[in-house]
Amino acid sequence: MYYIIMDLEWNNAFVHRTKSFMNEIIEVGAVMLNEELEEISEFSCFVKSRIGKKIRSNIKKLTHITNDDMRSGEPFEAVMKKFQDWIGDREDVILTWGNGDIRVIIENFRFLTGRETVPFLSNYTDVQRYFQIKRNIPVEKQLGLFNAAEDVGMDPNSFSHHRALDDSLLTAECFRRVRSDDFARYILPCDNAFYEKLFFKPYAISNINSPLVDKSLLNYTCEECGVKGKLIKKWRYSNQYFRAIYECPNCGKRVRVAVRFKKYYDTLDTRKTVTLITDDETPVLIQNGLE
Repeated sequence: MYYIIMDLEWNNAFVHRTKSFMNEIIEVGAVMLNEELEEISEFSCFVKSRIGKKIRSNIKKLTHITNDDMRSGEPFEAVMKKFQDWIGDREDVILTWGNGDIRVIIENFRFLTGRETVPFLSNYTDVQRYFQIKRNIPVEKQLGLFNAAEDVGMDPNSFSHHRALDDSLLTAECFRRVRSDDFARYILPCDNAFYEKLFFKPYAISNINSPLVDKSLLNYTCEECGVKGKLIKKWRYSNQYFRAIYECPNCGKRVRVAVRFKKYYDTLDTRKTVTLITDDETPVLIQNGLE
């Protein structure tokens, strides 16, 4: 198994056809490691823009890529063919820091070539997620690459910043520090389900009669009395949550109950909060989490 650590730089360009912006790739960088995590090859190439004629000022400042650099590049299709040839017929997995680069390269293929899938993408791992799992850092935190380098005792300033190849090299070094024998478990085959999940947009359930709504959570039992609360303000949907007000018939305590059902590609996240209504209307959270 060969490891292809890839990084992209892109320019936010306005597409007149769709009246929207897209992230157009302007540089591709990658490093190839063998099974022993030894570097065997590097790839670096500018991509000549077809959409954005000039690089936005914030991208110039961040990457130091100039308009002349971009114009000196090769067309997207040519760079992708060159990249595919560079990978060759090896059994490989492509790794990126976060899945943003993979999303961008898929979107560029779809818009610029009409292809729905990436021809050289057979296996994939989000190395940011893998790194955080190995370092016991909550994956929701979205650790930046330079912070990750510091977390494993590296000096990120010894690497150049915000260029595709340089970021690939830094990502590769972070990967070396945490790769373990269980890595194969984190390799995703890039089948149809991979693409569907990658572009699935999570959404909160807004219809209280949806079969995804667990009605057993739409209730309240007084924490002190153990008595079932009385609904005094009916359930309504607001800001991703179903909300209601309950009163304990025993002690008279009133609370606001909020329940959210959020659909992800293959999971349903449920969250419930109970907030005490005080005399001065200052909310006091008394229950928070999964029911």
